[in-house]
Amino acid sequence: MSVLIILLIASLSVALVFLGLFIWNVRNRQYDDGFSPPQRILFDDPPLITDPEHLHKN
Repeated sequence: MSVLIILLIASLSVALVFLGLFIWNVRNRQYDDGFSPPQRILFDDPPLITDPEHLHKN
């Protein structure tokens, strides 16, 4: 029974460490994408096909 308590405490400790690291990374803007938005404007979007006959041609 004491092994379960030790494993529970260890797993909660590891989970709290990872949660703390995740929050720290979000606050330090590690997940912000600073490259794609300026590059995205350089490329055209693919044309949308709105002709229903074109969709049914094989």
